[in-house]
Amino acid sequence: MKDAQGDPAYGRTNWRRFAVAVGVPTVVAGGLVVALAQGALAASFSVSGTQFKLSADRLDGTGFTQYSKQLPTETVQKQTGQKFVVAAMSGIKSADITNLCQSVAVGPVVLRIEAGADPENPVHADDLLIGMSELSGDATFKDIDIGQDASTLNRDEGPGQDLEHGDVGGFGQQARKVEIDGLRQQAYMTSASTFRLSGMSLKLFFAQSGKECY
Repeated sequence: MKDAQGDPAYGRTNWRRFAVAVGVPTVVAGGLVVALAQGALAASFSVSGTQFKLSADRLDGTGFTQYSKQLPTETVQKQTGQKFVVAAMSGIKSADITNLCQSVAVGPVVLRIEAGADPENPVHADDLLIGMSELSGDATFKDIDIGQDASTLNRDEGPGQDLEHGDVGGFGQQARKVEIDGLRQQAYMTSASTFRLSGMSLKLFFAQSGKECY
């Protein structure tokens, strides 16, 4: 079953409704990772509000969930006047990512991280959680449930884990497996219990265009 990306809407507690369409799965940012001892929990830290870009040739993941959440930020958002951003939250229990690139642009400086260029030795991550605003790519889901109560999602949990997800009555979806080709994403945050960046390269570029991942 192949699905196309749709428009995020708004959820229940702080927005009227939320529906992340079937082509907006989780993915991960390389580097700049918060390691959480008991797996990827709902973000409890304040995000900077600055988004980063990520691209990858392919992501193969097992245990996928998705729901909406407000991420706290110390900066008042210009568009809303609120100290939070609304994000599509995606969790994935285990993922392999081929040819990953992450870039963060701050003024004239671009930080770029690359890893997993060898398909035989991709980037690997466990217990991933990411808050994103945009995603595109060719996504295939296996054993997907769309429209599940967000508070009952559990596909990204392991033995003994009881992860926080969305609000009771909120829109959620989950799948046994997700595959994405040609990934392009903008995100606010990511966390993981384990993140292995094979063949990692980190570079800074000053006052140069065209150095972001896309």
